[in-house]
Amino acid sequence: MKFAIIKERKNPPDRRVVFSPEKLAEARTQFPQAEFVVESSDIRVFPDQAYKSKGFKVTNDVSDCDVMIGVKEVPVENLIPNKKYFYFSHTIKKQPYNRKLLQAMLERHIEMIDHETIVQENGARLIGFGRYAGLVGAYNGFRALGLRDGLFNLPKVESLPDLKAVKAELDKITLPNIKILLSGTGKVAKGAQEILDHLQIKQVSDALYLTSKFTEPVYCLVDVMEYAKRSDGKVGDKWEFYKDPTGYESNFMPYAKETDYFIAGHFYGNGAPYLFTRDDAKHPDFKINLIADISCDVDGPVASTLRASTIADPFYGYDAQTESEVAYNAPGAITVMAVDNLPCELPKDASEGFGESFLEHVIPAFFNEDKDRVLERAQMTTNDGKLTPRFSYLQDFVDGK
Repeated sequence: MKFAIIKERKNPPDRRVVFSPEKLAEARTQFPQAEFVVESSDIRVFPDQAYKSKGFKVTNDVSDCDVMIGVKEVPVENLIPNKKYFYFSHTIKKQPYNRKLLQAMLERHIEMIDHETIVQENGARLIGFGRYAGLVGAYNGFRALGLRDGLFNLPKVESLPDLKAVKAELDKITLPNIKILLSGTGKVAKGAQEILDHLQIKQVSDALYLTSKFTEPVYCLVDVMEYAKRSDGKVGDKWEFYKDPTGYESNFMPYAKETDYFIAGHFYGNGAPYLFTRDDAKHPDFKINLIADISCDVDGPVASTLRASTIADPFYGYDAQTESEVAYNAPGAITVMAVDNLPCELPKDASEGFGESFLEHVIPAFFNEDKDRVLERAQMTTNDGKLTPRFSYLQDFVDGK
């Protein structure tokens, strides 16, 4: 079995890679029957020479490899027929901008495995960049606060070498007395929480958060059963909500009345109630004035997220009364950070963490007959140009309906 670490070709450029040179060398030691080749890249966070020094072949032609491993979408013109591909395809939610990509993979008899579909039996994600999105997103929110209110000037994450340097910058700042709300309990929320804990911000219960004033910055971590409730007044169930959220409504406003900085680290599923609407944001008691929307669902559950922002220009303002975009530091505006590719700002750490999970959960499946059915569950398309049964719901999307 011959694996290729492919070059990232999507714009804007992404410097991440699935395997660092060290982790790839580990994979070779664990699975001597596998051959690993690296496609040459001038943008990757680890230079070609770093792989060469570990004894890997670096080449411009990987067409003789069986399995292609990348991070972001592969441009249609670069897809090699009859191969197995791993990358984030951004097609499983029927994203219209990638319909042609999914169609091309079927036409070229490619076996597609989306990193997002690599899950446990219960549907929990096995690999991803979530922690790094959370880390960078929370930091960026504090950076916006410092710039907007003239409190401190944190550098951009992309200008720092690694996570250690990011945390060292946070050690230099002093926060005002603000109340911070963090939603979610997955990898994204845990990454954001890591930043809050590093800053030694005190965590308080939701009961205390909703009823008390503090003389120091505090944060409250809320799960779906705190910010959503059953419409019929009965006690809600988290797993019931995940299965079918239609009988639920938002319970977010009590938090919005007490929060200065909201970090959105939750997962939003189809049919779930919005956390807050544009009308909610107009309410005179709506207190949130800064949002790091790491989840970044445009025109979704966080009404102020009008669009995704960019690493180059990460902040904008939302005027609740006019429902329009304004300057991020405009008086009375909600400052929004909604970068949708946050882990790109921390490419070295993100790549190292991702490779660790990929080596643990994915590579072994090629050599143990996929005993945990990891590849079987994750495979979207087959080598005869069809969708697998699990992803047959995408057929009307493929057909353009």
